[in-house]
Amino acid sequence: MATMVMESIGRVFISLQQIRQVPRLLTEAAPSMTDTVTDSEVPVYFRERYIFTGYRPLEQSWRYYFLSLFQRHNETVNVWTHLLAFLLLLGKLRQLADMVDFSNDPHSWPLLILMLSSLTYSAFSVAAHLLGGKSELFHYLFYFLDYVGVAQYQYGSAVAHFYYAVDETMYRNTQGIFMPAATILSCLSCLGCCYGKYCNHTLPCWVRKVCQVVPSMLGYLWDSSPVAKRLLLWSSDDLAVAYHFGQVGFFLSCAFFFTFPLVERCLPGRCDFVGQSHQMFHVLLSCCTFCQIHASYLDYVHRRQLYSNLHEKGDAALFVGLYMLTLVGCALITAFMLRKVKLVLDFKIKTK
Repeated sequence: MATMVMESIGRVFISLQQIRQVPRLLTEAAPSMTDTVTDSEVPVYFRERYIFTGYRPLEQSWRYYFLSLFQRHNETVNVWTHLLAFLLLLGKLRQLADMVDFSNDPHSWPLLILMLSSLTYSAFSVAAHLLGGKSELFHYLFYFLDYVGVAQYQYGSAVAHFYYAVDETMYRNTQGIFMPAATILSCLSCLGCCYGKYCNHTLPCWVRKVCQVVPSMLGYLWDSSPVAKRLLLWSSDDLAVAYHFGQVGFFLSCAFFFTFPLVERCLPGRCDFVGQSHQMFHVLLSCCTFCQIHASYLDYVHRRQLYSNLHEKGDAALFVGLYMLTLVGCALITAFMLRKVKLVLDFKIKTK
């Protein structure tokens, strides 16, 4: 008996010794992080207004950029805000999968599109902020993917709103045009964002913002029109209305912080690592997404009689097809814009 106790104590002691070595092993496994640099030490297209330091140097190994996830630089918070949102969205999808029959209930497919589009935009955002500092070509590549994520999330919002939140009158008036228009506006949003990025430092800042914000705002106004009408006619027995109000409020707030770098402008040089407007944009957009998903789920459950009578048998499959068409259209736009970027970069190399 005493021998067994001594062996158990010995195993515990060895385990504690191993645990104590974990921090040292992690430190040895991580690369020695190159010091961050100032804005004057990176090309112009990497610089953000009023952010003066915390930039990662270019042309490091891929391992360096992946492991910079655990280092302090001016993109760390941007990466983690959407990485945490992505993980929470995975948990939400698993929760919904236990309550919703995504395989056999076509009426649930718009909700699934919303979930998948939310996961995609958050994942692409993480990739852009984590890996976009590798080189000029990869900077454009990953941010173009980020814009694809935003555009297809725009479509996901449209299909959820039109399927679950729309009322009968609006459905009858826009039945044949709402989702095709949402597809076109999503692609235009992707094109406007990519073009604004492509012309990032050849056009005035306000022109670039117009290219990026106006198509997305037009898409949002169209995609959210069923929700807007719903909120104008809301009643106290509407279980989802509070979450619809929440998603609208969070979206307008995040649109403000995306358009105007208010915090950095007021505190130049003090928001290089924490407190940037774009970080607030990420947090508010994630809150908007979770409100939207919960509102759509409540509508899916409690408005079933209404939307099942409105939508025809093949509508859900058609909207899935339009989602795939949106992805293909955005991919073609991205490929076209990336080709233009490569031509510019090749010209730069030849003229050196």
